[in-house]
Amino acid sequence: MITEKELLEAIAECQGQRNPNSSTCMKLASFYTILDHMKPKEEVPQYSFAMPPTFTYDSGTEFSDKIQGMDIDEILAVIDELMTTLMVVNPRLYAGVMRRL
Repeated sequence: MITEKELLEAIAECQGQRNPNSSTCMKLASFYTILDHMKPKEEVPQYSFAMPPTFTYDSGTEFSDKIQGMDIDEILAVIDELMTTLMVVNPRLYAGVMRRL
């Protein structure tokens, strides 16, 4: 019976090879698969393929209405561009916003 310690040593050996080839990669994949099946299901991380969460913020302003249901990355990209412009056009206001953050 293979122990978890032996598998981890074999994985480390494969990962430490200077010039890995396809055989090394197949061994590594096999070792990880065996290791995965040795662990109880609750220890194995569960991955979700759900859509990323959307941002919801409602202050009653036109801005909050506009961002309803948008992805946070899209919102932050626009705000980042706005802050860069603000830094050039009005440094005092930019500094004030940065202090508040």
